[in-house]
Amino acid sequence: MKKGFSLPLWVAGAAKSAVKKLIGFSFENFESIKIPNKNNQVKIEVHSAGLINGGTHALGISFANSNLELDITNNLEIWTIVTFQKSQEQYHNQNNRINIIAGYGVGIEKKTSQICISNFAKEILYENILDLIPNGFVLNLEIIFPNGKFLAERTSNKAFGIVEGLSIIGTSAETYSSASPDQLNNAKTKLENLINNDFNGKIVFVIGENGLDLAMSSKINIPIIKVGNWIGPLLVDAAIKNVKTVIIFGYHGKLIKLAGGIFHTHNHLADARIEILISLAVKEKLPYEIILQISHSNSVEDAWLIMQQFSKSKANNLWNKLSLTIEERSFEYVNRYKKTNMKIAAVIFDRQRKIRWSGINGNEFIDSFKRD
Repeated sequence: MKKGFSLPLWVAGAAKSAVKKLIGFSFENFESIKIPNKNNQVKIEVHSAGLINGGTHALGISFANSNLELDITNNLEIWTIVTFQKSQEQYHNQNNRINIIAGYGVGIEKKTSQICISNFAKEILYENILDLIPNGFVLNLEIIFPNGKFLAERTSNKAFGIVEGLSIIGTSAETYSSASPDQLNNAKTKLENLINNDFNGKIVFVIGENGLDLAMSSKINIPIIKVGNWIGPLLVDAAIKNVKTVIIFGYHGKLIKLAGGIFHTHNHLADARIEILISLAVKEKLPYEIILQISHSNSVEDAWLIMQQFSKSKANNLWNKLSLTIEERSFEYVNRYKKTNMKIAAVIFDRQRKIRWSGINGNEFIDSFKRD
């Protein structure tokens, strides 16, 4: 099984090594990293650690190894710079004793200028570093990706409102290729475990880390599984396991493929997104000149902007029609392999991570995904 460890663990390894150096420990090539809410630990290789700025700061360096060829963060160089700051404050929430700072090459949210880091990544840092901080001090932890700004240009970060570098949005310790059978087997196992533990018949399937992060920060009180690109086989597996409702939650640039009958969504297998959109636009009787502009679009988001400029109401109608088509085509796909009445709902967000559209079944759930 081809897997490695996600970016948050490599950040934690470098940070823990730096903190230990700052309080007088000798450097070690590996750091044991505890996984929150689990009994196991993993060994993370650290490249180096040393004191800087006259001994007031320490620098720890690691290189991420996700073991996934198509992962842009694989072999990413990570620097963590730490320093202690005296504090007289009584912290009721001990997590506030770590100030996580976005350094060069680390993504921040454009609207808030806050570091783009998942709750799981923060929990990894709290779990492994809090006990090392001396009483009466807080820790300033600056994370730097020297090559992060360059690599971010090869991602959709800016479209999701993340600027200046790469985000730290891993949501689990281990990594699996979203296009490999390992991801499919992992998702099947998670679904089986959920069904065996007080399951109410509803499940949310999400594709990608951005979708998972957005879903987990929502108000929805339904179990969530990241399915990678294996949405079709997982829908069939859910029907076989007699799941009552599957909510497909994701970014329109991925889920549009389901409307075209493409149920393994990795780009190296099939794309056809613009062609699917053109087909829907023709059915909705949009003007020829608008359809022609869509045909020349470089991305689904560009096509959306073209339609919005033409007519916001017709653009939204088309995307809601897209959501309904996803529900219908998904139901047809599942019933090729397993006769079922399982309800399939579609809820879609755009590249600004704004939850915008749903099919008829998705209408029941869309408000539950929206944060306060």
